[in-house]
Parts: sequence; C-alpha cells; structure tokens
Amino acid sequence: MPRHFAPERTVIQVTAKHPFYTEEHETLRRQARRFVEQEIIPHVDRWEAAGELPRSLHRAAAAAGLLQIGFPEAYGGIEVPDLFYLIVLTEELARAGSGGVIASLMSHGIGTPPIVHAGTHEQKQRFVTPVLAGEKIAALAITEPSGGSDVANLKTRAERDGDHYIVNGSKTFITSGMRADFITTAVRTGGPGMGGISLLVIEGDMPGLSRSPLKKMGWWCSDTATLYFDHVRVPVANRIGPENAGFMAIMMNFNQERIMLAAQAYALACVCYDEALAYARQRETFGKPLIKNQVIRHKLVDMRMRIEAVKAQLEMLAWRVSHRQMPVAEVCMLKNFATMSLEWIANEAMQILGGAGYLQGSKVERIYRETKVLSIGGGSQEIMKDLAARQMGY
Repeated sequence: MPRHFAPERTVIQVTAKHPFYTEEHETLRRQARRFVEQEIIPHVDRWEAAGELPRSLHRAAAAAGLLQIGFPEAYGGIEVPDLFYLIVLTEELARAGSGGVIASLMSHGIGTPPIVHAGTHEQKQRFVTPVLAGEKIAALAITEPSGGSDVANLKTRAERDGDHYIVNGSKTFITSGMRADFITTAVRTGGPGMGGISLLVIEGDMPGLSRSPLKKMGWWCSDTATLYFDHVRVPVANRIGPENAGFMAIMMNFNQERIMLAAQAYALACVCYDEALAYARQRETFGKPLIKNQVIRHKLVDMRMRIEAVKAQLEMLAWRVSHRQMPVAEVCMLKNFATMSLEWIANEAMQILGGAGYLQGSKVERIYRETKVLSIGGGSQEIMKDLAARQMGY
C-alpha cells in the first residue's frame, strides 16, 4: 500500500490584495518551502528514529533566515510587523508532516522571548544572539512533575548565596531539554504564589544539572527531558528582570504561544486533508476511485469546512494580537477549537487512508499520534476553558 502521495496544497496562495498577507509574506513562504523540501523532508524519518534533531539543522535554518523571524534586529533577528510571518513559517514547516520538527527547531520561540522582554542588553547579547545564529539551542523550563500548568505554585527553589543562586528541584516535559544550551527556568526565590517567582537562565554545562530523556507517543524527533537541579550555582547576572517578578514575564508570551499552537494545529490539519484527498483520488476500489464514493466526498467536505473555520478565527486573532490587543478569552477558545479540529481531521484522514495511513512513514500516521500534545501543551483544554470563562466574567 502506498505511504506517500502527491497532494495538492490546501494552504491558499495569496496576493498583495489579501487583507492579512502581502508579497513579503509570500517571499518568506517560498524561502521556507525550499528549505523544508531540501533540508527537512529527506531526513525527517531518520530524525524521528534518532529521537532528536541535529544541531546542523539549527545552523541551516539560521542561514536561511528562518530562526530570526520576529526577533529584534539588534540581536541578530528579523523584525516583522505582524504574526502572519510566523504563521506562514509554521504552515511551511508543517509540510514535512512532523510536529516534532516544529517544536524542537523553534523551541527558542518560547525560550527566548522572556529574555527579549525583560533582559538587559548584555543578557540579550549572551543568550539571544547565538541562538538566533543557530549556534546555541534555547528551551523554556516551567512545568514541574508535581505541578503541571500550575505555574504560580512551582516548587523549584533558588536560594541567594552572594553573587549566585543555589537551585534545587526539577522540571519536566521540557522541549529541547536534552540539547539546550540556555534554559530559561522559572524558580521560586520568594514566598508562595505568583509573587515569589523569578526567571534564571541556567546554562547547559553548569555542574549539578542532569537530564533524563522522555519517550513519547509523538514528537519523536523533538528531544524532551526531565531536568534535575542539585545545588546548581547560577550567577545572579543570569536572572532575567527583577527578583520575584518572573511570573509576568512568563505570562506575557502566552497569547502568542497559544496562537502559534493553533497555527500548528491548523497547518497539520491541512497536511492531513491534502494526504487524504490525494489518496482518495489515486486509490481505486471496486473499479472506481475512492473519491467517487459519496461518503468519502462528504468526509473531505467536512474536513475542509473545519479547516476554513479555524483559519478564519486564527487570522482574525493574529491580526488583533499584532495590533497590541489582548483577546485572552478568544485566544484560549481558538487554541481549543484548532486542536480539537486537528484531532477530528486526523482521525477522518486515517479512516480514508485505511491501512496505508496506519503504516509508519505515513504523514497521517505521525500526525495522528501527535494530536494530543497540542491539546495539552500551552494549557490543556480544560484550563483554556476555565481561563476563558473567567475572562468573560462567568
């Protein structure tokens, strides 16, 4: 049974007249598409088996001008006026059919923004510039084995000792955790609650830091780790922002992170749809193409209907956030809608492909295994609903 098909692309090509996308966005799309076709698609199955991405991919992505999108020019970034550049980049990275590639290659997208927002000029030069150049890898370490998404009650402790903090505790589910050189880490430096949290950049070679890899249902090529801190001495100079002011630096990035998780769900749903459509056109059963069956055509229409609904909501909220609005409730609902839609679409695509989709090496098989992580990461569906309800005054 065939495992790879030649689908048409669902992502709609746009012109300068589109209300959200310009020719500059399309220039980035073409550049990113070439990179994915040349540097990712031929190798992704090998990386999945290896359980990590090579560091050379980060350098290649930096050379192609992809890692720098949305970061300050002063530190090696490429400043852009809106989130649509990152959405375009996510759409193209998703063409490889691996959410793990997006998560790990772009882990600096959650690891470095707190440094950009709250760090000093010297800290940005030390911790941001080499990451954007592809020479170092950044990660964000907030989640703990006992706390999950309960950021305000984290337990990893940092005690002041002269010009250093002594860090003890652990973090888990850390994307790029095995390879990261710079780990932006939430620690407790004060009393209980959100007012006692600080951010420290813990460097990967600091004594007392150990790491254990985690095996996962999906995102195989994205190295994920539990981190252990045993009297790790971290210079006070590595603290990002004032002491006990880390909680707000963490919260500032959540809107963008959740929008990008929704963008990833949308882009991967497009891949599932494209693969299913191509297979339905090529596969013959009982003397006719599979797509000639009404039930298959209806499945494809339903899939496309949900994709278009997610796309509309995603673009509207990306525009609002790009214009400095803070639609927290709407972003939470988008994140849920997009990830729930991906789960449903991946399931329908798997049903259309049948045995061909069940074989490893199929993009649909890989995405089907990966859907749940997007429904959990960045805030679970239940937490998103509760946060949206509070924002709307329920």
